[in-house]
Amino acid sequence: MKVSEIAKAASVNPDTVRFYTREGLLHPQRNPDNGYKHYGSEDLTRLQFARKARQLGFSLAEIQSILDQADHDNSPCPMVRDVFEHRLAEVETRLAELEALRDRMRDAMAAWSTMPDGTPDGHTICRLIEHWDDSPERQTETLSAKGGQDDE
Repeated sequence: MKVSEIAKAASVNPDTVRFYTREGLLHPQRNPDNGYKHYGSEDLTRLQFARKARQLGFSLAEIQSILDQADHDNSPCPMVRDVFEHRLAEVETRLAELEALRDRMRDAMAAWSTMPDGTPDGHTICRLIEHWDDSPERQTETLSAKGGQDDE
């Protein structure tokens, strides 16, 4: 298969095929008559595997490591499970952080809807940001989170 043919068969674009070839994931043979790279069924299998692994969040280095283990007749499945378990925990943590950020943003938008615009005066830059959590509800939440102690 030529670049365009393997790309179509794997549902990727030709640049992806070229990239994975440069990175050593695919091992095409050179046609001695015309110099074109010719990809075989093993390359297609590896390319489809790499596409699916990327969709699951595996990095290029991790994919290379998985393929290397498989190339040496070692099961990469234990490593895949371990990497995936850690990656899932990272994603769960990031989602929680993003949800907390979304909640702060919603709180800020609600507070800003009643706050007047201000002009920088040497003491303030943007009142919206500087005072978004000055509402009595936010101060109560902040004190509760600090165990009732005020830092000031």
